[in-house]
Amino acid sequence: MELRLFNTLTKEKEPFAPLDPARVRMYVCGPTVYDFAHIGNARPVIVFDVLYRLLRHLYGEGKVKYVRNITDVDDKINARAAEEYPKLPLNEAIRLVTEKTEKQFHEDVDALGCLRPDVEPRATEHIGEMRDLIERLVKSGFAYVEQEHVLFEVGKMSDYGKLARRSLDEMEAGARVEVAPYKRNPMDFVLWKPSKPNEPGWPSPSGIKTPGRPGWHIECSAMSWKHLGETFDIHGGGIDLVFPHHENEIAQSRCSFHTPIMAKTWMHNGFLQVEGEKMSKSLGNFVTIRELLTDWKGRGWPGSVVRLAMLKTHYRQPLDWTTDRLVESDVQMGVLKNTVRIANPDRGAIIPEVVAALADDLNSHLALSALMKRGNDSNDVAKTGLWLGLFKEEDFKIGRDHAAGIKTAVQEALEKVASDLVDARNAARANKDWKESDRIRDELKAMGVVIKDNKDGTTTWEIAR
Repeated sequence: MELRLFNTLTKEKEPFAPLDPARVRMYVCGPTVYDFAHIGNARPVIVFDVLYRLLRHLYGEGKVKYVRNITDVDDKINARAAEEYPKLPLNEAIRLVTEKTEKQFHEDVDALGCLRPDVEPRATEHIGEMRDLIERLVKSGFAYVEQEHVLFEVGKMSDYGKLARRSLDEMEAGARVEVAPYKRNPMDFVLWKPSKPNEPGWPSPSGIKTPGRPGWHIECSAMSWKHLGETFDIHGGGIDLVFPHHENEIAQSRCSFHTPIMAKTWMHNGFLQVEGEKMSKSLGNFVTIRELLTDWKGRGWPGSVVRLAMLKTHYRQPLDWTTDRLVESDVQMGVLKNTVRIANPDRGAIIPEVVAALADDLNSHLALSALMKRGNDSNDVAKTGLWLGLFKEEDFKIGRDHAAGIKTAVQEALEKVASDLVDARNAARANKDWKESDRIRDELKAMGVVIKDNKDGTTTWEIAR
């Protein structure tokens, strides 16, 4: 099955083929861990989790490497650390803040049905790789040192702005960037800067004597290089990262290694707003994942419902997060769970129409429609929903016990209801009440009960396994 993905770099949907057929490599920009992640953060996590699952299905689990970084060098983290642990040394306070918020993030995205990436590198663990890249850029003339800063000189790269489809002249004309005495051009961006007394610092590159800290963009170039190589297959993130973050990543990595690309395919999910407005704390509509799971609009929403609500809109389209969207998704999850109430995914297969929809640039809306249409194939729905992250393994204990011949109280009650309905249907048939007979037959079918009417008038039935 051919996989086609929209490439932000070319603005086209393209057939995907990995650079190395033996391994598919994907990097996605991850969270900055200073507080609870909001629902805007959840969207790329879910989108690229689905892509990760699809790649593993198409190429094999052992042939896909997914890297999602954790940023733990940031002004907001420093401020939170100083606020929460004012009596501790800053580095110790930062460690406590990032450990706590990383744990919160993992708990939240686990609840959303997301698999953990193969590698989750921390920025602070890759300072050496960042210094190495900076030294390469200075040596090759793409970066310069000024007033204890190291800056990338964008004018030295002929096709800077290719991802954002903007020329350097256009960017300079509309720029809202820091005008600083150490910059040769306002568009030049920081690779390394001196640390202030209240900031963490490390030995600086390029002969700078004072301690410093990396710029934001160099972090992802270093971590992707360390774990995926100089070039790799897919780089993902939110649409807000196209410029300047991803544009600057490309500049750093390509000029460090003198390669024509950093990543072959660039993918970006669309913006998310809440009830028709941009999410912001000032508007009072800032919503965290944790709030959704525990208490938003008067109730806590199951992670599977939140995941379904996200996937009902194509990943590249804007998404309006509303209560109505969640209510509708809650009803749909109820239908799906009723379908697989006694199903056994071990006896099912992933539905081909679902895979085909996702293989067309992650058309999750069409994939979900295909899943809903296969309601009669409960084992297949179970297998596919589990693969999509909508179900968890524990959801299928009853079905697996049933397949193994182990009766639970729920199973026994279900069999009693089914037996009574079959008796009622036999009575309706005896009275030639075909309308009632058909109604009961449909009710049994919805319960997963298979009935067979024999020529001699007897009826046999069983609960589908």
